[in-house]
Amino acid sequence: MQEHRLQQLHEDFKRCFEQEPSVCVRAPGRVNLIGEHTDYNDGFCLPMAIDKDVLIYAAPRDDDQVRVYSQQTEETAQFTLSNAIEKSEEVSWSDYIKGCAQILIEEGVSLKGCDLALTGNVPLGSGLSSSAALEVAVIHAFLQICDQSCADDKIAVLAQRAENNYVGMNCGILDQLSSACCQAGQAMLMDCRSLHLDQAPLPDSVSIVIADTGKRRGLVDSAYNERREQCEAGAAALGVSHLRDATMHGLYQAKQDGKIDALTLQRCEHIVAENGRTQAAAACLRANDMEALGQLMDQSHADLRDKFEVTCVELDDMVRIARSLPGCLGSRMTGAGFGGCTVSLVESNAVDEFVKALEDAYKKIHDLPVAVYVTGAAAGAGPISLASSVS
Repeated sequence: MQEHRLQQLHEDFKRCFEQEPSVCVRAPGRVNLIGEHTDYNDGFCLPMAIDKDVLIYAAPRDDDQVRVYSQQTEETAQFTLSNAIEKSEEVSWSDYIKGCAQILIEEGVSLKGCDLALTGNVPLGSGLSSSAALEVAVIHAFLQICDQSCADDKIAVLAQRAENNYVGMNCGILDQLSSACCQAGQAMLMDCRSLHLDQAPLPDSVSIVIADTGKRRGLVDSAYNERREQCEAGAAALGVSHLRDATMHGLYQAKQDGKIDALTLQRCEHIVAENGRTQAAAACLRANDMEALGQLMDQSHADLRDKFEVTCVELDDMVRIARSLPGCLGSRMTGAGFGGCTVSLVESNAVDEFVKALEDAYKKIHDLPVAVYVTGAAAGAGPISLASSVS
């Protein structure tokens, strides 16, 4: 499948730019098993990279122009490398590429003009980090064109800055760090304060099933930033920099003292509990206790629905159906919410029947383009051998 995508992209690159590429890179999307909205609270997350990704071919130019072809939109964008790269109102997807260039320039990287052709099969707006995969892949491509290298976690931080400071989405580090640093066959316990990463193996006895509800949301215009502000208000009321350092006792005391209102308490309760659940989930993986992991996923979804209020009817229905099916050990929404995907932990010997039953049952109640698929834990971003990619 990837070989076919690479071949098609290679042909498009030559057609668009009339030269051969000299660089090929990929960066995966991710699914977060547990640990939602904890990243920007300096907390813990447990993501894994998925087998859907962004692929880029690139070649240097002898000027300061960057030309980009998107296979998905069949559009081409162009901009000039400068100290202040302007956004585009007509070709909004190009802002992610421009943002990466801008951040690298601010970081002191001497960028070269280049031609880029890209494609991706991470569903857009699904909560599987299509934008982070694009950003991480673009930074890898720019660095390779300049014959420079950078640590994977640093690439993730630069990609996050591009989305925060240029695109305008105030996201945490979860998505970019997952795309850049995950390992094949492993989930990754991520400490979003120290960026310390611990791998946790996924046993063969269970499968990870992602169900795309077909409900889309635009994060920049959603309640995401509002939730972040509520968390920051709660942390400030407790006198801590982030909710990572908060306790349930401290929250209830702050509410009793009139420092936070009932709604802020709800938001903060989810974060404090979710940090504990996420660390426990990694321990469950290492102990091969899949039933306990499933229970933690169920608890996470209930809090996201009732306390953080970032689910929707479609997400709740998908989770409810999944939990009613044989072999499902746990299910929850994944991503920022308001639409997108769920992730379910399913016994491997039941996964085929589970996938069909989940899709069929959901289609009966929602007229949306649902997609359900099983994913392995993929490797993080990096180069692809040019010889093998164009053979």
